[in-house]
Amino acid sequence: MITMPRDTILFDINETVLDLGSLKPIFKAAFGDEAVTATWFSMLLHTSTVCTLTDVKTDFASLAAAMLDAVAARRGVELPDVMRADILGSFASLAPHADIKPALTRLRSAGYRTVAFTNSSLKLVTAQIDNAGLTDYFDDIVSVEETGSFKPDPRVYEFVARRISRPLGELRLVATHDWDTHGAISAGMHAAYIDRSGAPYHPRYRQPDVYAATMDDVVEQIIARDGEK
Repeated sequence: MITMPRDTILFDINETVLDLGSLKPIFKAAFGDEAVTATWFSMLLHTSTVCTLTDVKTDFASLAAAMLDAVAARRGVELPDVMRADILGSFASLAPHADIKPALTRLRSAGYRTVAFTNSSLKLVTAQIDNAGLTDYFDDIVSVEETGSFKPDPRVYEFVARRISRPLGELRLVATHDWDTHGAISAGMHAAYIDRSGAPYHPRYRQPDVYAATMDDVVEQIIARDGEK
């Protein structure tokens, strides 16, 4: 059997490539506590999973707005329309983590294709990548929105494989969310986990064969592993 080279790396975008830290001052101004940033994003991820499991058709931007309103209601904060728009608009202008550009450059110089793969809409992720100065660092951008679902639904991993014309088993996803790497591995991909939070990897999830605290280390492990193939 002829196998294709493992030459394409998928990257999750929010938190893996882009740093949500730039949202903290905005959330602190709105809620008096920058920690609400993490609460909001966790709620966003949770509700996207619920929508996936219950076949609710929606998009990431709509869920982001709904969860922002939910956080405000829970904390008894009435967000002015201008501030609400500022928070949601800032999600399109996140800075990349400092280790991203060197890591993507290293992969591309080693012959890999790099693909952005995200739950964000295509319009949003295209703006995010452009505003982060990463347009020239990715060969392709793929959003799950065409599927009507979200990661970690197995169908979205199958979708991206078809979309970029690569077998599932020859793709690797890099992500900082263990539920995402678990989903990718369960669907038949390889995965690499970058530990950006310091939280332990879920012990019941499928374990990736690449695990590191920096993107530089992730990339070097990927290149070394693929060299062993």
